[in-house]
Amino acid sequence: MPDWIRIASTGECPPGTSIERVVEGRMVALANVDGGWHAIDGLCPHQGGPLGTGHLCGTTLTCPWHGWQFDVATGRHKLSATVRQAVHEVVERDGELFVRLAPDGSAGASLP
Repeated sequence: MPDWIRIASTGECPPGTSIERVVEGRMVALANVDGGWHAIDGLCPHQGGPLGTGHLCGTTLTCPWHGWQFDVATGRHKLSATVRQAVHEVVERDGELFVRLAPDGSAGASLP
């Protein structure tokens, strides 16, 4: 898996939680939604809050600093269709999680 980078083991992020990791210089929020893995850019576009340390409820991740909410499956802000986080692919192999980063600049753009 040449494009894939190990981000964590499955035990580091139990169901219903999220964690933050630095991957190739980018902060990534990794979320476990009932055993389904999701990863989005981990810095909140509002003021750079650490999304991975926020509260996860279903697929909604809430920034711990000012309450901005994002869907970890789509990266979309819960209230504004023009704000979103880049979504990264995640795969699990033998209890290890790997991420393939979305291209730089894919976050924060307006949705089509």
